[in-house]
Amino acid sequence: MPFLSGLKKTFLITKPIAIGIKHKVKMKLELKKYTAQIEEWPKEGYHIMAQYDDDKIIVYQSYRKEIGEFAVKNQYFGGAFSLERMTWIKPNFLWMMYRNGWGTKEGQEVVLAIHLKRDAFETYLQHAVYSSFNQVEGMTREEWQNEVKSSNVRLQWDPDHDPYGTKLERRAIQIGLRNEFIKTFAKEDILLIEDISDFVAHEYENVKNNTLEKLMIPAEKPLIFKDNELNKMLKIAI
Repeated sequence: MPFLSGLKKTFLITKPIAIGIKHKVKMKLELKKYTAQIEEWPKEGYHIMAQYDDDKIIVYQSYRKEIGEFAVKNQYFGGAFSLERMTWIKPNFLWMMYRNGWGTKEGQEVVLAIHLKRDAFETYLQHAVYSSFNQVEGMTREEWQNEVKSSNVRLQWDPDHDPYGTKLERRAIQIGLRNEFIKTFAKEDILLIEDISDFVAHEYENVKNNTLEKLMIPAEKPLIFKDNELNKMLKIAI
């Protein structure tokens, strides 16, 4: 399939833009053609692929209607959302699409783009412990087990995926939060919660129709921190 160059396209929340279906979508996500982005993205290694600036980073989650609609209406997580269970956030859009089946899996129909404070995201990672010992470097299994017991942030690298769900050599990150971290995440760390379910459903048609040259997704690039020790702990390729 020919890879076509793509132009950046921004959907502003104050200006609804029709995207070729019966409804309109209002978003603050910056979009760019998938085929243009894969020419720029690293092909392998550990990378936090995300849309971000100095103040915020966008992460994704999917929920059933009751939880998702409450979050969008109130601009925080509450109601049926559990503060007692670990919640996982994902900054990589296509990894989220792999996980939720482009919003088609039961209980994951409402897809949320969460504009998160950049410093909060970095704080999560500074307190993170790898969720499995085989990803750990520089400590014994016993040391790792002790850290897992006391940590409230989990870190996991998984194979990234293309729009069809095929595994890639590049690794994608997901971060699990519990206890005090899930409480701050649910409310004070959030700048904006957007329901992007209609956008996801629209773009999924390009996946099903095998027209990836038309596929628009959030513009993403590798995130590298100023804290070199954090980059080293995360195994981020610099």
